[in-house]
Amino acid sequence: MESIQFLISGVIFGLFAGISPGPLLTMVISETLRHNIKAGIAIAVAPVLTDVPIVIASIFILTKVADFHFILGIISIAGAVFIGYLAYESIRAKVVEADVPGTGARALRRGVIANFLNPHPYLFWIAVGAPTVLKAYRTNLLSAFLFVSSFYLFLVGSKILIVLLADKSKTFLKSSAYIYTVKSLGVILLLIAVLFIKDGLKYFGVF
Repeated sequence: MESIQFLISGVIFGLFAGISPGPLLTMVISETLRHNIKAGIAIAVAPVLTDVPIVIASIFILTKVADFHFILGIISIAGAVFIGYLAYESIRAKVVEADVPGTGARALRRGVIANFLNPHPYLFWIAVGAPTVLKAYRTNLLSAFLFVSSFYLFLVGSKILIVLLADKSKTFLKSSAYIYTVKSLGVILLLIAVLFIKDGLKYFGVF
């Protein structure tokens, strides 16, 4: 029964993380519209690749380090710079790149960098994920496995669903509406970059 509770927790957290507005979700939609469905899926699976060291680091920080605000501050500022670059790319978009060779690989690299520089996964695993995994492991190994696997299944699955929905709308967005959609996503990314800078300054104790 306790294992089922951890499974449900993983589903809820994963679904929330998957559909919540943020840089990765915006990139999922933007890459799908600008390139193709493979690019969107590549962004969607990025957390699976990046979160392994994040989880390990979070558990280590949770048990060994008392003050991690400076580290998160650096991550936030670096993330803001990278997301700002992505915003610039989207805002200046002019044509539809329906099928760009190698786009999937490039999109995956972008997703990995963006997620690795995003402080939110660190915050989640330090404050919620790592403590839950440790608690689940103390119950039994199955509980820990169910929490982690269900979390990533629903996080990635919900993002892939969004990719499919965005791809279906591609035919409608081959007009000028496409350009305005991508530019709007770029503006959203730009606003998120500003928020990252604000978070970074808070971590540094500026205000």
